[in-house]
Amino acid sequence: MSASAEDAPLYTVVEGSQVDAKTYGGFKAWRAANCAQCHGANQEGAVGPALTESLKVMTKAEFVTTITEGRLAKGMPNWSANPTVMNNMDGLYAYLKGRSEGKITIARVTQIPQ
Repeated sequence: MSASAEDAPLYTVVEGSQVDAKTYGGFKAWRAANCAQCHGANQEGAVGPALTESLKVMTKAEFVTTITEGRLAKGMPNWSANPTVMNNMDGLYAYLKGRSEGKITIARVTQIPQ
C-alpha cells in the first residue's frame, strides 16, 4: 500500500536551508511576486504582518483564500491572476510554513541537490 499525498510531509529541509523542489518553487514565487516588499525579507513583517507568526495559526485554507482574494482593506492584493503565485501555491505555503515552524532557518533557500 502506497502512502497518500496527505501522508507526505509538507516540506523537506536539510541543514535549515536546502529544500525540496516544490518548496523551492514556493520560495521562487515569493521572490518573483516581491512579497518581501510588504512582509519583510525574512518574513518577519514590515507594512504587512510577520508571516513567521501568522502561519503558526493560519490554516492552509485561510492562506489560499488570503492569497487568491487578498485583504484589500489591509493592503494585501489578490494574486489570483498571477500564474507564478497560483501555480506554486502549495510550495509557497510549504515554504512559509517551514519558516514559521523554524525548520527553514534562513529566508534564502536552495534546492536539495538531486
